[in-house]
Amino acid sequence: MLVIALAALGLNVILIAMGGGLRDGALILWVALGGMLAMDLVACLRRRHGIGIDLLPELFVGDTQTMTLRVDRAPQDLAARIDWPAGLDGPADITFTGNGENQSIAHVSVTARRRGQWLIDRLWLRWLSPLRLLEVTPCIRVETPVSIVPSIRRVQSGEITSMVLSALYGVKENRAIGEGSEFHQLRDFVQGMDVRSIDWKRSAKHRSLVAKDMRAERNHHVIVALDNGHLMREQIAGLPKIDHAINAALATAWAATIGGDQVGFYAFDARPRIFVPPERGRLAFAALRSRTAELTYTDVESNHTLAMAELNARTPRRSLIVVFSDFEDTTTAELLVENVGILSKRHVIVFVALRDPHINDLATQAPDGLDDVATLVAASQVQTERQIVMERLSRLGIIVIDSEPRQVTARLISAYLDIKARELI
Repeated sequence: MLVIALAALGLNVILIAMGGGLRDGALILWVALGGMLAMDLVACLRRRHGIGIDLLPELFVGDTQTMTLRVDRAPQDLAARIDWPAGLDGPADITFTGNGENQSIAHVSVTARRRGQWLIDRLWLRWLSPLRLLEVTPCIRVETPVSIVPSIRRVQSGEITSMVLSALYGVKENRAIGEGSEFHQLRDFVQGMDVRSIDWKRSAKHRSLVAKDMRAERNHHVIVALDNGHLMREQIAGLPKIDHAINAALATAWAATIGGDQVGFYAFDARPRIFVPPERGRLAFAALRSRTAELTYTDVESNHTLAMAELNARTPRRSLIVVFSDFEDTTTAELLVENVGILSKRHVIVFVALRDPHINDLATQAPDGLDDVATLVAASQVQTERQIVMERLSRLGIIVIDSEPRQVTARLISAYLDIKARELI
């Protein structure tokens, strides 16, 4: 359009300079150009587009899904842009491919970044008018809701179920019989059995040797405690720490549910927020998943003293408590260590911290200059202080898992199965 206007302006100047009747021709030129613009604009306004968006209404946080965008009666050079909400991440510009005579389709990769309810509100289209005089950019309201929830993909895959069932009812279960703390049944004593399993009183009553058949105790209390303070909002591997923690917590809760234990939930930041008493069964897991989805991202500092004291008061029975938390340095970790240590006097504590792999990369890469040397020293100091805190927690009898996000779930479930096998609860 700009080229045409400049050409018309140059021709207009020439016609006016030539004078005479040619001046009227200059006016006719502008009238013709205005008529062409009006016709082009009317053609654009008469075009009606049918918009279709195919996207799952519920996405797991951290997952990437393909969204299909369809535009009916679309021009050939169509492009688009979407105003992505904070919880979704997608390409800035969208290109279409033709599929049929009057329909354009685009396949867009959408990544779920934050939990919550989000709305894809507006879609911007862009194409050239039929006469190529105008660039049309209409804004169309699509109002497509998307719910982003904690990920239970490993639960759905059956991986955790197979791991737990094989541990409880496979070869390990056979070894646990006779060594557990819960009475199962009486059986005749045969050669090769442990003499310590003989029940001498009942043997005297039956006038034959009878042994106690013991098994590992079930129905323990397992409580998942989530720190939802501002430190857990730090981004690691594309997600906030709290989302990695929730995903691992749900996987552990499912493992405990399959293992026959009762699962509870506790969340805190500056003060205790949510407490769900331990319950058993898959309905308990569904309730826990719903409550974790309700957690919002906060900017307040966590109060570990108040949180651990409240949790200790709410759990009189000896339980397995899995604490997901974080700290900045040894100074800020003092209260954390002290209060988790008090909690460990009654309960079995597993402390889970999420390690940033980027810090390890900074501490191990060869420096190229003074700035890199300063970065390496700072990263090494962070790792050293973190290791000091972890060692202090371990000396208190706390099971410590300091792992990268992609490894934390497997290590946590292995720790849970080991605790059950050793009957520490």
